[in-house]
Amino acid sequence: MPLQLYNTLTKKKEIFRSIKPRRVGLYTCGPTVYHYAHIGNMRTYIFEDILRRTLEYLGYRVKQVMNITDVGHLTDDNDSGEDKLERGARREAKSVFSVAKFYTKAFVRDLEALNIKKPSVLSPATKHIKGQIKMIERLVKKGYAYDTAGAVYFAVLKFKDYTKLSGKKLEDQQTGAREGVAVDSSKRNPEDFALWFKIVGRFKNHILHWPSPWGDGFPGWHIECSAISTHYLGQPFDIHTGGVDHIGTHHTNEIAQSEAAFDRPLARYWLHGEFLNLSNQKMAKSAGDMVTIETLRNRGFDPLAYRYFVSLAHYRSILDFSWEGLKSAQNAYRKLLSHTARLKAQSKNKKLNTLRDASIARELKNKFIAALENDLNTPIAISIIWFVISSQRLNPKSKYRLLIDFDRVLGLQLKSAKIPNPPHMVRLLSNKREKARQIKNWKQADALRRQMSGLNWEVDDTPDGPVLIPKRQEMSQ
Repeated sequence: MPLQLYNTLTKKKEIFRSIKPRRVGLYTCGPTVYHYAHIGNMRTYIFEDILRRTLEYLGYRVKQVMNITDVGHLTDDNDSGEDKLERGARREAKSVFSVAKFYTKAFVRDLEALNIKKPSVLSPATKHIKGQIKMIERLVKKGYAYDTAGAVYFAVLKFKDYTKLSGKKLEDQQTGAREGVAVDSSKRNPEDFALWFKIVGRFKNHILHWPSPWGDGFPGWHIECSAISTHYLGQPFDIHTGGVDHIGTHHTNEIAQSEAAFDRPLARYWLHGEFLNLSNQKMAKSAGDMVTIETLRNRGFDPLAYRYFVSLAHYRSILDFSWEGLKSAQNAYRKLLSHTARLKAQSKNKKLNTLRDASIARELKNKFIAALENDLNTPIAISIIWFVISSQRLNPKSKYRLLIDFDRVLGLQLKSAKIPNPPHMVRLLSNKREKARQIKNWKQADALRRQMSGLNWEVDDTPDGPVLIPKRQEMSQ
């Protein structure tokens, strides 16, 4: 089965066909570096990493481009509020440059902690001001943008099918957006969005600004992604991704300005990751309920256990986060590491022949690929991993090779798994328990299991023998 991806633009799964044979241009919207990314943000980056790894696993060469927003993203997506970088600088009594640098480094550390591949290009918006100005000039010349005393705006009514990505009617979008939002009276239409803000009025003291044909100012949020993606990937490119919160405004505006400027599609496939909910509420920095990768570490969780947790749900499904759910995922992830380490040690047995397992291994690999090709179905992919572990038809070497191969996509760092070194007493108890099981003395076997549990070790019985797993430490709530 060929790779099928759900295209938000067409509202259906489509067979993926790259523009250039075996090459993919992938643009992933990056962070606004005024604060730490929270784990809801990181869920989207994990989904995008799975997408990239899947494409590479299937033989494509991927050029992934990601922006870093270090100017122009206001606290309200409807062109009101203040620049988030300036808010962050005021909060921390630092310069906007220091804030952007600090949180960019923090974001890269989070990518590394989650084993997310670094993009081929990671580009700050401030490095592409000239490109953004040129695109705005083009839009003004073609009649899609107009100049006011305070800003240069894109005229949405000039662009046909402005809401084709969201599927909403423009009048419904206007009504929803207007409540409680102060609209610039110089806008011709309330939905018109800023391409360039001038250093006047509420922005007269804006720290970051550049000369332009319309006076000193700074770019709006949306124009940066259009300029950066076109610069590195051309137009059209293959896949554009982001969170579902980008659909109605940011990505809608990207499409409008890019397609108006160049009279051709921006991207062929649009993929969006769903929200991570905390207590049935979307996780957001503004709500004060932000959980970061560092928060997870401080509570005793491995960041890769969070990656495992996220992969248990499809990227287009809303995922409810709870500490209990993450504990269960961490326990399962630790078992997976222990099994992999055990299989790694057993696979060194030169007498094991993988040729006799070849047809079974090929069948399981085909099932794994089929899961990925069905719109990145990671829950099914993970279930296949556990089936491999429990299979009595495969020897340890074949199992280990399959797990390492599958992990090229899942990114759980199984290859680095090490065999736990249980204390001498635990090993003695495990050996006694195994002898009790062989003579079917289940009562004694259960008693010995409880003794090991009291020593903070669990035992997992597999076709290849018992696997000893250190129990998780109690985690603070």
